[in-house]
Amino acid sequence: MDGDNLTGAVVASFDGSPDPRTREVMSALVRHLHAFAREVDLTEQEYFRGIDFLTRTGQISTETRQEFVLLADVLGLSMLTVGLDTKLPPEATAATVFGPFFVEGSPAYELGDDIANGAPGQPCLVGGRILNISGEPVAGALLETWQADEDGFYDVQKNLGVPQNRGHFTTDAEGNFSFWSVRPVAYPIPDDGPVGELLRAGGRGPMRPAHIHFMVTAPGYARLITHVFAAGDEYLANDAVFGVKDSLIAEFTEHPAGTAPDGRELDRPYASVHYDLVLAPTEETL
Repeated sequence: MDGDNLTGAVVASFDGSPDPRTREVMSALVRHLHAFAREVDLTEQEYFRGIDFLTRTGQISTETRQEFVLLADVLGLSMLTVGLDTKLPPEATAATVFGPFFVEGSPAYELGDDIANGAPGQPCLVGGRILNISGEPVAGALLETWQADEDGFYDVQKNLGVPQNRGHFTTDAEGNFSFWSVRPVAYPIPDDGPVGELLRAGGRGPMRPAHIHFMVTAPGYARLITHVFAAGDEYLANDAVFGVKDSLIAEFTEHPAGTAPDGRELDRPYASVHYDLVLAPTEETL
């Protein structure tokens, strides 16, 4: 069976699928995959190197390290999917990549609590409001947050057994949220595995600009997954996972030691950032 007939036969093999979407997706995947192989005149040696790459990508993945998510991130597939699947009104906060370090079941905190839990870094007061696209507060919204420490590591990378810089909150009647963590820094994505090999082979770097992750859910609103990036970071234009959007960049202000706006006394300089997160209504509530 020659190439053209082969592609047609593989596409036709999915005609019996009871799910129309499966039929559509798999047929398109086969056509594009075969077209890719023809375009680059893929050799058997390259084919087996690709199989080995994917095998090792699966082997290095764990509950706390998802190398396939990382691969999708550095290939821009994650951000492309976000754009295709997230149709937000312009007033809503932009969505960006989920990343590989979210963990279900983060600790619950009260507004104003310190979630650093011993993580190294400069203290940072994070605050803002959860609003709808009309500017009204969203009370009782669930906000999940997670970030790296000043060494560029997430808690799950350090095998501590306790969460750091990770937790969830419920907004108050005015939609407010606030917490202490550490000022985020730029850091490299894990590059000691197959994805790192790919970046080096492509002459690319592994760095992500400093950011804090947020996920917000509330009844009647579309789930928001986003970051807030630190203004002035040298990697904003070269994010390894293409996640930066201008609207998500915020100023982190430096303060001397003393009394913070929430009354906390600090014996060393600290930082603060304020950023409002705006939720879009679900299609059912439009």
